[in-house]
Amino acid sequence: MSPSVTHRTARRRIAGTLSVVLAVGVVVTGLVQAAPSTTPRRLDPRIAAVMRKPDYRHAQWGLFQQNPAGGEVTQSRYADQFFIPGSTAKLFSVSGTWRTLGSDHRFVTPVHAVGRRLGSTLKGNLDLVAQGDLTLGGRTRKDGTVAFTTIDHTYADDVPGATLTPENPLAGIDQLARQVRASGIRRVDGNVVIDARLFRPDPVLDPTPTPLIINDNVIDLLTSPGAGAGAPAGLDWRPKVAPYHVTSAVRTVAAGQPTDMDVTSSPDGTRIRLSGTIAAGSAPVLRVSGIKDPNAFGRTALIEALQRAGVQVRAKPVGPNPAGQLPRSYQGAPAVARYTSPPYAQYAKLILKVSHNLGANLGICLMATTTGSSNCEEGFPVLAAFLDRAHVDRRAVQLADGRGGNPADRTTPRALAQILTYWQHTPEAQRFRTSLPVLGVDGTLADSCRHCPSRGKVFAKTGTAAGGDALNDRLAVGAETAAGYLETRKGHFDVFFDGVNGASTPSADINGVLAIGNDVAAIAAYLQQQAAGGGHRS
Repeated sequence: MSPSVTHRTARRRIAGTLSVVLAVGVVVTGLVQAAPSTTPRRLDPRIAAVMRKPDYRHAQWGLFQQNPAGGEVTQSRYADQFFIPGSTAKLFSVSGTWRTLGSDHRFVTPVHAVGRRLGSTLKGNLDLVAQGDLTLGGRTRKDGTVAFTTIDHTYADDVPGATLTPENPLAGIDQLARQVRASGIRRVDGNVVIDARLFRPDPVLDPTPTPLIINDNVIDLLTSPGAGAGAPAGLDWRPKVAPYHVTSAVRTVAAGQPTDMDVTSSPDGTRIRLSGTIAAGSAPVLRVSGIKDPNAFGRTALIEALQRAGVQVRAKPVGPNPAGQLPRSYQGAPAVARYTSPPYAQYAKLILKVSHNLGANLGICLMATTTGSSNCEEGFPVLAAFLDRAHVDRRAVQLADGRGGNPADRTTPRALAQILTYWQHTPEAQRFRTSLPVLGVDGTLADSCRHCPSRGKVFAKTGTAAGGDALNDRLAVGAETAAGYLETRKGHFDVFFDGVNGASTPSADINGVLAIGNDVAAIAAYLQQQAAGGGHRS
């Protein structure tokens, strides 16, 4: 490791220790006040009314709107001041990963037969070589696209209304197992090993990416109300892989009573218990529990899939991943199975639409691997070089992760506009733009402005950073932001940012944060309507 990398690591780890992660983000204080820059166009009175709400008495709003074709700035408020970005920071990290790997890059995950073949028996090991595939088939639809919901299951513990995609989270593992059998192997007189040497997990990146990811490294726990008050609740969970075991003591309470559930697990994560209540007649409630050892989990999942496919494995299915048995190389060890992912652009769409934190952080590690490094830290110089090529002022951006959740993360509204402008001048402008949440249509903007004139005309990445204010029994909203594109007329788009730092909710109810998000979405809609009504554009 070079000295520069050592120093960079130290700085990020110091920042990481200051992080307080509660609910949907982080709490950061110490906003610097500065005089707003001149606004070329009069502020829409509806926008001013939103900004004057009591929740924003001590907050600071930022605005920026620009025509990327001619450079005309039509709104500018604190455009060159640092803001906590929340997940709008993903515009930088995902863009860097997209352009480094290529939009059509596919992850090919092989299984190698290491040993001797004697007829249908392998005297040796099957090694799955993890490639950093974000979903490994677990969200892939029949048409090859990647499925997502309005509120992703990775947010199930924090945001109400999270749901599951219908796809089988073990689909890629099952496909690999069937290919192994199709190669002629019926018995493995050896072990199954996960080769996760692609990169080293970096705990400063939270959630921490791993080379092998199955179901976003979580177990899904779906609770349904029983027949009536007092009845035990129903439970379903996935993916079902040994030795994971889930029990539930959740009881049904009368309709209208609070739904309140807790999830606890054993130190190794394999024994999961749910307790609490669910209201009769309510929709099923999703919770998740983390997979503590993704490699051991993946090894067992593959052994079980091989057994379902008709391949016997001598090794015990449950236990630690025997990484010490991995070879130095796979020369002479043929690949007997390969799983090929959808193109990276599909993964970028997933990350941006639902604000997938693990996927955004994974991009940092994947950029590092393109340099031959297994150190995720080496992804940041790759990202920096890309931002330079994209003509983004790097001095106006601070990042210590890919998701936008580190306390050190900052950006100016103008810098976000610069990365958005970059895409508008590429052949993939439309592909990138439609990967963002669309107002009133999908992703994190699906439930905002569903019936307003701007529905379908705002494409924006949203961001939230919030945590508990114990002193006042409310939520402190460090940031609620949006950055993206406003359709001013058919085929013409302005780039924009609108967001608030330092807001607070009336109570500790998470719905207060969602209300602030709706205000940010409403301002984006007003900007779009004002721009479209003005009849300007080249």
